[in-house]
Amino acid sequence: MINNKKVLAIVPARGGSKGLPGKNLKEFRGFSLVANVGNLIRNFSIIDRSIVSTDSMEIAKEAKSSGLDVPFYRPEELSGDFIGDIDVLKHAISEMEKLDKTKYEIVLMLQPTSPLRSLNEIQKCLDLFIKKSADSVWTVSKTDKKYHPLKQLKLQKDNKMSLYDKEGSKIIARQQLDDLFHRNGAVYVISRDLILNQSSLIGKRSFAYISDIPHISIDTLEDLQIAEELSFSIDETL
Repeated sequence: MINNKKVLAIVPARGGSKGLPGKNLKEFRGFSLVANVGNLIRNFSIIDRSIVSTDSMEIAKEAKSSGLDVPFYRPEELSGDFIGDIDVLKHAISEMEKLDKTKYEIVLMLQPTSPLRSLNEIQKCLDLFIKKSADSVWTVSKTDKKYHPLKQLKLQKDNKMSLYDKEGSKIIARQQLDDLFHRNGAVYVISRDLILNQSSLIGKRSFAYISDIPHISIDTLEDLQIAEELSFSIDETL
């Protein structure tokens, strides 16, 4: 609980993944990705309830081993490739409030595929959420200007190319480009109202917490290897 508001941590971890089969069970520094989340927040007293939303018995077993609860299984209609976070979070909030007979005003979404998060980042995001009376707070990372939208290209089937944005033709030097940021998937703090009543993760009062450590969202085995290497680099700086 923070500022007299109950906090529900939701770890979305479905069993199916076409890009990297069994992704949420892949090992990261000796534990599965889903278990790493549980191990991190196991004794984090601010969180009132920590659960996994999954359709997989194997993921459920891993989750329980790390201290995460699995009070329900995600229905099949919420387990496909094109199901968004909103529907999963709505279902989880509804189920937990019925089961626990209470109201969770703050939702903390922690995706297993961003394993470099720290308790410090979670705490800072929660503090910012309260301080700003926010709709949501996301962790973000600064985008290298090489990947700025005004430097991107579109390719047709025959590899004929064009600018993604015509304004890109005016860019001569990096100094002309504004700083941009991208969500890194490490931490999302979201109000109950924003999810249930506005069906969104971003509202009129949404704020960014700029991560001071590198993050990578795991979609491939190469991503997993990079994440492991980054984690050891982070350890060396602490």
